[in-house]
Amino acid sequence: MEFPNQPEVAPAPPVSTPAPPIPSSEPRVTSPETTASSPERRIVSDFGSDLISSVQSLMGTIVIAIFVITFIVQAFQIPSESMENTLLVGDYLLVNKLCYGGKGWGDHLMPYQRIARGDIVVFHYPVDTAQHFVKRVIGVPGDKLRLVNKKVFVNGRSLDEPYVHFLEPSNSMLRDPSSMFRDNFPRVDIPAYGLEGKWWLQMKKLVEDGELIIPEGHYFVMGDNRDDSQDSRYWGFVPQENIIGRPLLIYWSVQDWDRSSPSTLSGRLYHLAYAVTHIFQITRWNRTLRLVH
Repeated sequence: MEFPNQPEVAPAPPVSTPAPPIPSSEPRVTSPETTASSPERRIVSDFGSDLISSVQSLMGTIVIAIFVITFIVQAFQIPSESMENTLLVGDYLLVNKLCYGGKGWGDHLMPYQRIARGDIVVFHYPVDTAQHFVKRVIGVPGDKLRLVNKKVFVNGRSLDEPYVHFLEPSNSMLRDPSSMFRDNFPRVDIPAYGLEGKWWLQMKKLVEDGELIIPEGHYFVMGDNRDDSQDSRYWGFVPQENIIGRPLLIYWSVQDWDRSSPSTLSGRLYHLAYAVTHIFQITRWNRTLRLVH
C-alpha cells in the first residue's frame, strides 16, 4: 500500500548558549549614582576631606598652644643685667605658671607651692603691669627686713645668699653718697635717684625700729646683681596677684647679639636672618637647657 507524498520536516537546530555581548565603542549613558562614584569625583571628595581634617588638626594645635601659654608655661627673655650672674641678658626662659596656683578654690585641692624666700619669680611690674620683671623673693608677708652695708637681715637674722653679685665693694658709700640708700635700707631720711614717690610715702609708714614690715599678700623682691637692680627698694612690694610664675629652665641663651633689636622692619628681618645663619656662633651652649635655681 502506498502513501501520498508528505512534506519533509526539517530537524530542529541545536540549542546553544547566547554569545557574550560585544563591547561597543559607543559612549554609554550613566546614572547619577554611577557618576557620583567616578574616580574624578572621589579625588575631589578625598581632597576636601583631607583639607577639613588638616584645618581641624591645626585649630586643635592652636587651642592647645593657647591653653599651655595661658595656664601652664610661657616663654620670656631676659633684657637686663639685674639678675646676673644667675640670669644673663639673652637668656630665654620657660616659666611655670601653675606652681603657685591660680588663687582660687582649686588651690586647696592641688599640691601648689607657697612663694618662699629665695624663689625666682616672674611678675607684672607694679608700676606698669604691661611690663614683666624677674627678681628673687627676699621677704614674705610678715617679715621684718633691713639691709646693713649690703647685708640682708630678715627677722633679725642674716640671709645666706651665695647667688648675690656685687659690682662695688661694701664700703663704696664712702665714695658715693647715693649708694647709702641702696646698701643701707630702709632709709627714711634721704631719698634716692629713681625712687617712686608713692613708695617713698608708703615706706615711711611701714618702718619700725629701722626695719621694713612686709604687709599681708605682698612680697619684697631684689635682683641678684644688687648694685645694678631696680627692685623693691625703689618701687615697693609685689602684690601676690601680680606674680605669674617661676622660671623652669633656660631653653636657649644667646650672646650680646640680641641686646638691641632694630626698630625698623628691614632691620628686624636682617636681625633674624643673621641669627638663623649664625645660630651656632651666637648660642651659649653651656647655658642652654640649664635649670634655673
